[in-house]
Amino acid sequence: MPITTLSGLVAVALYLVSLTLQGQAIKARAARTKTRGSALITGLAAVIAHSISAWTLIARTDGYHFGVIEISTLIFAVIALLTIASSARRPLGNLIVGVFPLASVVIVLSLVIDSNYPAQPVTAGIASHILLSIVAYSLFTLAAVQAAFLAFQNYQLRHQHAASVIRRFPPLQDMERLLFELIWVAQVLLSLGIIAGFMFVDELGLQGLPHKMFFSVLAWIVFAVLLWGRHQLGWRGTTAIRVTLTGFICLLLGFYGSKFVLEFIL
Repeated sequence: MPITTLSGLVAVALYLVSLTLQGQAIKARAARTKTRGSALITGLAAVIAHSISAWTLIARTDGYHFGVIEISTLIFAVIALLTIASSARRPLGNLIVGVFPLASVVIVLSLVIDSNYPAQPVTAGIASHILLSIVAYSLFTLAAVQAAFLAFQNYQLRHQHAASVIRRFPPLQDMERLLFELIWVAQVLLSLGIIAGFMFVDELGLQGLPHKMFFSVLAWIVFAVLLWGRHQLGWRGTTAIRVTLTGFICLLLGFYGSKFVLEFIL
């Protein structure tokens, strides 16, 4: 069995085990017990196997393959790692519940769908642009997941389900604090990624790059407005959730829109 397939299947199995352990911790209201620690350790092992599968899928003898499926599984490996890091700092197991199933699905798709996207050479400058962009997109994805949980939490509180929310979710203040921490770091990395793109990508007119740059800059503006509104006007709650998801949709359109058309339609 190829290393890509073997490590991918191991990662899926470990993600499911970690997800089960985290679910038990949440159900038992034991966010700081041995069960939570086991979930994080198992999740870290899953990320290692996931990273091996993603890397062997992308780095091949004829170059680097950055098709939709390949880049997605690499991004979700980074997302899963950041999720574990965030959950280790704070008892925010809801991120694991939201991310690990998606990571498992992306791995399975990477193992069953073949991509015809051509291999590309990667210089140091382009590698820096790709790395910064991947980490920024990963953090914004985590922020979008966090915003979705915040929306669910607000909905439950408005519909008199406060006891269930308080028991199973961290306080709203902690949830919002993590949301804006993620957005701040992601915004800095996205800024550096955009700058690196303009500096090191020679032919911006090829491979849908104008489309990507337009939506990346648009997303940057949306998140900049959100951070300004948070600092100056105290934006929170529904406003913060809506603007976060709007910026994330812009990133999705920029990153996946042109790649999907070039790879699967044209």
